[in-house]
Amino acid sequence: MDKISFYKMSGSGNDFIIIDNRLAIVEEAQLHRFIVNVCRRKMSVGADGLILIEPSEKVDFKWRFYNSDGSRAEMCGNGARCAARFAYLNGIAGENLSFETDAGIVAAEIIADRSKVRMPDPGDIITDFPIELADGAAKVSRVNTGVPHVVIEVDALEHVDVFHKGREIRRHRAFAPAGTNVNFVARLETGSIAIRTYERGVEDETLACGTGSIAAALVTVEKTGWKSPVKVHTRSGIELKIHFSRRPDGYRAIHLEGDARVIYRGELWEDAYR
Repeated sequence: MDKISFYKMSGSGNDFIIIDNRLAIVEEAQLHRFIVNVCRRKMSVGADGLILIEPSEKVDFKWRFYNSDGSRAEMCGNGARCAARFAYLNGIAGENLSFETDAGIVAAEIIADRSKVRMPDPGDIITDFPIELADGAAKVSRVNTGVPHVVIEVDALEHVDVFHKGREIRRHRAFAPAGTNVNFVARLETGSIAIRTYERGVEDETLACGTGSIAAALVTVEKTGWKSPVKVHTRSGIELKIHFSRRPDGYRAIHLEGDARVIYRGELWEDAYR
């Protein structure tokens, strides 16, 4: 492959490599290896995930989203916000746009250096069911917000062993075979929560997770009756807003709003992905 132009972007601390692949410049035969190698920190660009922007016959563009381990994911909320702003900055779409994902068509709005994305309608919320862990029983809630999520309420986030407990739950038999993302959540005040997330595919804690923030907000609303929007304080210190409409048939009109920062743009040399 020749040198490949890319953007490095960050949504609330979730970082991504984004490539305009509308002309199929990334080789499919080596795609898995390419993703894993360029997402390596210190050895390459480093990122939580990689996004390929590709042509669509239906809407402004189509994306393919990959976790840093090379696995493909149906949806990523923070990635969606970054992809939307990337498309706007590169003349692929206007301020109001839509694009294809594995979880359906997503609509977005660019607001200066922020973006607001309408996310897929969530699945049913199941609250407070028990699972057995190495240190005993725990009550968890679950909801699919484009990808599967577990939400666990805690009193204080700083005392949670997110890596080890998150990894145990992520691969728990209750969530087999696909596994799940795991969110630890503390209520701060009416309409505000704090969150830490162990992400499937990254296999570690990340500074933010958009679909996880939505899952945590909706589980909290289900239990408290809070009104829209819910503010979510991520590990990066950056706030996300979750907008929603609560209806008899569930939660609809889910919007994720937050920053979509351009960190830098550059060219990948062969050294970066070999």
